[in-house]
Amino acid sequence: MSDENDAAPADTTATVEPPARSLGGVKVVGILGILAGILLIVVGIVVWITVSMQLQAEKIVIPDDAMAFQGQVVAGPFTAYVQADIINHHALAASEGQTYAELAQDDPVRATVMNASFLRASLFTSVVAFGVSAFAIAMGILSIMFGWAMHRLASAPVVVRRSRLAE
Repeated sequence: MSDENDAAPADTTATVEPPARSLGGVKVVGILGILAGILLIVVGIVVWITVSMQLQAEKIVIPDDAMAFQGQVVAGPFTAYVQADIINHHALAASEGQTYAELAQDDPVRATVMNASFLRASLFTSVVAFGVSAFAIAMGILSIMFGWAMHRLASAPVVVRRSRLAE
């Protein structure tokens, strides 16, 4: 009984050949992916810096009774979130735990709670803007990686191995 693995190894030769079809389109898509990635990163950084500078220009200082970052100027997503949280805490304390919708229309505290709600919405909008910026930067990095991989694969030579069976 003969084992197939005991047979003489096949004679193989390897040749490097150009691809059967032009891969210029794949290379172009790879380059476009890299360029789009660079653009996403640049735009993400510009938006992050712009939002941060706008928040800093407001000179909002986090109060001492906040959960974190006491005494710091609001300048980033975490400080904006903490400031929004303490605004809510102070508004609920002023309204004895009632929200804007729960207060009577003639309640003098209603205007304070309304302003607090608007301030919180603005701060949460900046938190979302920071998140979108971070997402754009991450997608830019991913786009560059995919673009580089596509360009590299399209540029690689094709190695063809042909085997000849031993007679």
